[in-house]
Amino acid sequence: MTTHWQHTTVLLTEAVDALLGSAGEGAQKNTYVDATFGRGGHSRLILSRIPEGAQLIAFDKDVEAIAEAAQIKDARFSIRHEGFRHLGELPAGSIAGVLMDLGISSPQIDNPDRGFSFRFDGPLDMRMDTTRGQSVAEWLASASVDQITEVVRDYGEERFAFPIAKAIVARRQERGPISSTADLAGIVASTVKTREPGKDPATRTFQALRIFINAELEELEQALEASLEVLQPGGRLVVISFHSLEDRIVKQFIAKHSKEVYDRRAPFAVPQPMKLKSLERIRPSDAEVAGNPRSRSAIMRVAERTAVLA
Repeated sequence: MTTHWQHTTVLLTEAVDALLGSAGEGAQKNTYVDATFGRGGHSRLILSRIPEGAQLIAFDKDVEAIAEAAQIKDARFSIRHEGFRHLGELPAGSIAGVLMDLGISSPQIDNPDRGFSFRFDGPLDMRMDTTRGQSVAEWLASASVDQITEVVRDYGEERFAFPIAKAIVARRQERGPISSTADLAGIVASTVKTREPGKDPATRTFQALRIFINAELEELEQALEASLEVLQPGGRLVVISFHSLEDRIVKQFIAKHSKEVYDRRAPFAVPQPMKLKSLERIRPSDAEVAGNPRSRSAIMRVAERTAVLA
């Protein structure tokens, strides 16, 4: 029997409101991008609100998300089975809005077979796209203490990264490869003796390995740069982040491109105009967090593509 894992889209109406903005002249032919389709909450609301001649292009690496997208029978909609690093393959200046809902969806967390969660025992996989690439178990089977330390420290902001890495390698040498989420969570729990109240000791390690194995931060940086090329003047960039590493990248990217750039070597030259205008930063309401606790860490940042002077 197939299990239908439930997902509640975070900042649903706020994100779509920000994406569509006040679409002006030409809105009938606008093209929008849902860069992380997930289970299609944002896409479905976008389709319900854009005019008949507009288009929506979605991206996702997850084969289960692609299967969900196939249920949408709307000629205005298309889905690409690839990560949003491929956003730059769209024609320059052709997009009226890009929405990126980062992180991991509830069905991915709640399905033990995906290996994302320490709360359920399952294969230690964590790949967003299970049709390609290396699983976490495969990587841990040969990674050195230094490599594991670097990943857990940099992507999980885990202060016990070195002892965790040592314990993982020692366990591997003693009893063979670590292949299940329960095995990994147990190793971390036996190593990390102190943790914030209410937080599982394995939280940061699992986050780090997931981000690393899917190259999430590198892909985000590539997609943000690509958005500058594909967005038309006045087009909106809307990004929902769920942890500090993602949000820092988004915040710094918007700040960098929201100011004029002066060439210090040519002080009298005309400065390069700013490419983005920062519009707002939104957090989920108290009511949304009460109804969906997983939304509590979300931060949405909105920017608008400015007109580039010739």
